[in-house]
Amino acid sequence: MATKEKSRTNGKVVKHEEEHGYEFLGPPGAFIISFGLPILVYVFTFLCNDISGCPAPSLLSPSTLDWNQLKKEVGWTGFGSLLNWQGFVGTLSYYLLSLTLYAFLPAEEVQGVQLKTGSRLKYRFNAWHSALFILTLLFAGTVTQGAEFPVWTFINDNYISIVTTNILISYFLATFSYVRSFSVQHPKDPNGRELAAGGRTGNLLYDWFIGRELNPRVTLPIFGEVDIKAWCELRPGMLGWIIMDLAFIMKQYRNYGRVTDSIILITIAQSVYTLDSLYMEPAILTTMDIIQDGFGMMLSFGDLVWVPFTYSIQTRYLSMYPVDLGIQGVLAVLAVQGLGYYIFRATNNEKNRFRTNPEDPRVSHLKYIETASGSRLLTSGWWGVARHINYLGDWFMSWSYVLPTAMSGYVIRNAATHPITAAQSDARFLQNSYGTYVVPAEAKGWGMIFTYFFMVYFAVLLVHRERRDEEKCRRKYGKDWDTYCQHVPYRIIPYVY
Repeated sequence: MATKEKSRTNGKVVKHEEEHGYEFLGPPGAFIISFGLPILVYVFTFLCNDISGCPAPSLLSPSTLDWNQLKKEVGWTGFGSLLNWQGFVGTLSYYLLSLTLYAFLPAEEVQGVQLKTGSRLKYRFNAWHSALFILTLLFAGTVTQGAEFPVWTFINDNYISIVTTNILISYFLATFSYVRSFSVQHPKDPNGRELAAGGRTGNLLYDWFIGRELNPRVTLPIFGEVDIKAWCELRPGMLGWIIMDLAFIMKQYRNYGRVTDSIILITIAQSVYTLDSLYMEPAILTTMDIIQDGFGMMLSFGDLVWVPFTYSIQTRYLSMYPVDLGIQGVLAVLAVQGLGYYIFRATNNEKNRFRTNPEDPRVSHLKYIETASGSRLLTSGWWGVARHINYLGDWFMSWSYVLPTAMSGYVIRNAATHPITAAQSDARFLQNSYGTYVVPAEAKGWGMIFTYFFMVYFAVLLVHRERRDEEKCRRKYGKDWDTYCQHVPYRIIPYVY
């Protein structure tokens, strides 16, 4: 581990955060995540499909698995099917629209936190207005043309190509940012550019993955200066997540002539989370992504691919096999969602208020300890319950995303070759495909591998993020952090973890 460095610029001593060791198991982990997760996205897309079922029927009998049959079931026709010009151009057009709205819609100008070099960057925030503009266009198109609105059918017809294009964009942005990072005049750049503490290991693969430059920016003709990391954080992917959900609602309607309470409930739950993040866009300036992490493949892929295409698996599933929850089911899921959102928003509001104005009457009564660096750590209120209590709210909300899919799993059959029996009362006929129906059959429960993946993954993600937070705080506060941990012994779940 490198030691803490100091440099002298214009007679002033500038302290830099000490470079720390590898995360994510170092270069091997970086390789697995960077090249394995894109494959996993394809696995989810192909093996839970609208051709044969979720999972593909051949996977239910692994002892007699026939690869040629599996290829037919998943619609695999070769690598050329992963990308087409329509999906490529359409996806780039979406990015261009988002960039145009960023540049020309009214925006709030906000100063970021002070960097290690002493400078502060200015940020332009209007993701909320951009989202409203795009969603209004989609609403108007849906009102006039219904589920056949070309945007919705385009997403369905070119889904795999859209996934591939976003993967390519994420690779491009990570590589561009890595190469350009070598023009940073470290440690004191006159333009306020800075290298991330964790991205200076000297290992090409790892630094490309974790992000070498802290806040890469580029000045584009017409559009002006764009902070690549801040722009990717909430715009294309987060809004794209909701657009995917809406597209799958329209697909369900085209398939069955109706929309179920389950798919609406998931879309509302995810929209609340997403739109809240867009509305509170300046809050990203206090997150680890902005303050600590460089911009590399980890954030690029996570923002642009992982979020929109794995977080929308549940609505994609329900577009093919509708689930009716009923009043009791809806209320149960809403209770979980409401509890999660309340914890998430209340904790983050408390933290932001205390940081920006400790004299605010809503937080002035809270107890805290003051560290040697001058920072104040809350020991009462929400943050006195657990050191990362906000993550508990995040996790509860993830439950509401998966529960409406119930005991998921389905097989797509043709009534001519597989007549419906009296026992198959849960079969659903596809109105756009004569004689084809969807039934749980032997796939029941196995679809949960896909639809419940998010809840398990999110728990692992939050625990890992909490561990990174702990390491960062321990480096920053030293013995004061140990004292704080004695006051607040639990990490995320009170009395459990």
